[in-house]
Amino acid sequence: DWSSDVCSSDLYGSISKTLTDSLRLRVSPIAVCITNEAPKGVPSPSQPAAAGCVFWERGSQGAFVTSAADHSNCAVGMYTHHMPLSTAAQQDDLNTCLKVFGDLGYVLPQEIPGIPVLKEETKYVTYAPLASTPVAPSAVLLFADSRQSLAITEAVQQVEPGVPPALGRPACAVVPQAINSGKPALSLGCCGARAYLDVLTDDFALWALPGARIAE
Repeated sequence: DWSSDVCSSDLYGSISKTLTDSLRLRVSPIAVCITNEAPKGVPSPSQPAAAGCVFWERGSQGAFVTSAADHSNCAVGMYTHHMPLSTAAQQDDLNTCLKVFGDLGYVLPQEIPGIPVLKEETKYVTYAPLASTPVAPSAVLLFADSRQSLAITEAVQQVEPGVPPALGRPACAVVPQAINSGKPALSLGCCGARAYLDVLTDDFALWALPGARIAE
């Protein structure tokens, strides 16, 4: 049951400043907000994206709301975000991607059931700087290097005992991992995300923090 209530800008602005200043983040924290209705007054993307992960980087610059149509170039991202594959071509694209991954030994067939997928079907995803998010975040993304990740790990363990999971391909699976579990997760990226995102250089990884617990 995704919340679509207008959030407290003061709260998220303060949290964003704390994270940015204390970690010296190169990219501002990004809110990923999953809702059943599109937030009023929030525009759609100004240009198409080759992959859904591209929206993360754009979301650090300003708010916009996406639907399944905006993610149609990325069958794998639609799969992890439980977006409806409304056409036979989209289902064929997903099957083709998974077959190619399997043939390359990149994602083996037996590994597919273990890839995190959002439990609820996704209708709309809003991406925005955390400081000015128009709705409460379902997850908050942080691009961090190893030194910053050390600080994040130590902070996480203060509120969530144990070791956060470190995920590999696909990078977008870290979003459902954090939302489904309600616990932080680290993504080491994937070849697709590293090809499309300028910020995801070899020395950087991606954290997803559950939005409902971000104040902790």
